[in-house]
Amino acid sequence: MFGPDAAAVGPLVVAIEERAEAEIAAAAIGGAVNFPEGPEGCPSLDRTSFVMTDDIFTQRSEVLRDRYRSTLGVVPGGGEDRLRVAQAFGQLPTEEAFAALRHIVLTDSPLGGRVQQLVHFGQLLALGRAEPARIHARGALHAGAGIADLIGVAETSLITSGTPAYALGIEIIVELLQAEDGRAG
Repeated sequence: MFGPDAAAVGPLVVAIEERAEAEIAAAAIGGAVNFPEGPEGCPSLDRTSFVMTDDIFTQRSEVLRDRYRSTLGVVPGGGEDRLRVAQAFGQLPTEEAFAALRHIVLTDSPLGGRVQQLVHFGQLLALGRAEPARIHARGALHAGAGIADLIGVAETSLITSGTPAYALGIEIIVELLQAEDGRAG
């Protein structure tokens, strides 16, 4: 949004987005979400009046886990950690919005799931983020990439980010090959 009124509209946009994400998640489990209404029928920004039972939390959390499984093949530890924090502090709508954005970026990209996972792998190598790079390397394999694709990304990281990124990429690829050998043997 542009113009002097954008700051005033921002909180309403956030509230509408949160409500939409909650309704999408609720629809996925066959339920409905009733948010308290604010002025003029707008959704309230007060989350304290929204009570989520353990059953609803469990159902909605499972929808998020299914998104991770469809994209990465597994639910990463960080995803489970965020769900625990969301449950403890009543912040599941934040995690749902985050998961919805990740799902859009990873699955609805013009690059396609395979290439998008390879891009993530390369970016994370460049940043030196070992564990997320491992997750996205496995995600790339889950999306149809091969080991040769991962090697190509690691080699590209040598040019763009230097030896540490390349070495990390090869380390991850070796781990994947060893895990594959362990399953085959």
